[in-house]
Amino acid sequence: MKPRITLKKIAKEFDVSISTVSKALKNSNEISEELREKIKAFADYYQYKPNSLALQLRNQKTSVIGVIIPEIVHHFFSTVIDGIEEYANAKGYNVMVCLSNESFEKEVTNISVLTNGSVDGLIVSLARGTQQKNDYHHFEALIKDDFPLVLFDRVHDSLACDKVIIDDVGGGFKGANHLMDMGRQNIALITTQDFVTVGALRKIGYRKALHKAGMEIDEDLIYKIDDKQDLYGQIEKVFTGPKPPDAILAVNEIYAAIAMKIARERGLRIPEDIAVIGFTSGLISEFTTPPLTSVVQHGFLMGQQAAELLINRIEHIAPKEPKTEVISADLNVRASTCIKTSK
Repeated sequence: MKPRITLKKIAKEFDVSISTVSKALKNSNEISEELREKIKAFADYYQYKPNSLALQLRNQKTSVIGVIIPEIVHHFFSTVIDGIEEYANAKGYNVMVCLSNESFEKEVTNISVLTNGSVDGLIVSLARGTQQKNDYHHFEALIKDDFPLVLFDRVHDSLACDKVIIDDVGGGFKGANHLMDMGRQNIALITTQDFVTVGALRKIGYRKALHKAGMEIDEDLIYKIDDKQDLYGQIEKVFTGPKPPDAILAVNEIYAAIAMKIARERGLRIPEDIAVIGFTSGLISEFTTPPLTSVVQHGFLMGQQAAELLINRIEHIAPKEPKTEVISADLNVRASTCIKTSK
């Protein structure tokens, strides 16, 4: 007995997309006659029969969009979801949210489940595990099959799909520049490992600011954090290193809040002895002691723009070429960097 054949297997055999196979089997003139005949002959030989249920699910509009985020604890991702929901609901779409928990395997599974007729398109921020493995085959397959896809925040340049990002380089530059304007000389950077794109880009901005100011870049002041290890212990090394800093730029507000806690435990005054800036400007930033100066990521706006790009793609009103929206980063100056002066 011949093995059961599917559209996916036929597409793999001819190194084409599933949509190309489908069009060839429907005798579409969009596909060359030679390729059409080859695909039809192959399908006939293996007695291909369409899966009517899968076809119905695939062709039926659900008016649901899927969102996959790495984690829910960051205020940033919750504001992005709010932005997505507001725009999507106004356009008659509902939103289904899944977590990858920073796992490559879970991200692949989520995509497989959601794209089996459950949603009309996907909005995704890449998992750390995916960036670490540098394996994007699951996204490449979606793009090859013309499945509507938008990446936000954590993206990869090789993926030819719509994207929404913040100007991370500009945000890192503004943060470091503000600390130098406050007279700080030894500015530590608490960042992610290099495979996490947002951290790598914010580090570029930090280095650009120091270079422009004519300050020497001290690699001993750059600390790359592994989120799978003890955060407190890793960030504590910032204060015990060869050159104690008088300022810290952290690439997220959690790193910044931990750094402030350690500084206070060591008897340092904020900002008199050490100034601190983080990214996001969420609830953590508002309620630290003192309140944390932050690079604002505009998560709500990012969510709105991601939803708009995706729905335009779903409804076939988007331009053929993928679009990348870049949102400028702003600085919300609070007491963690500015010393109050008496009047």
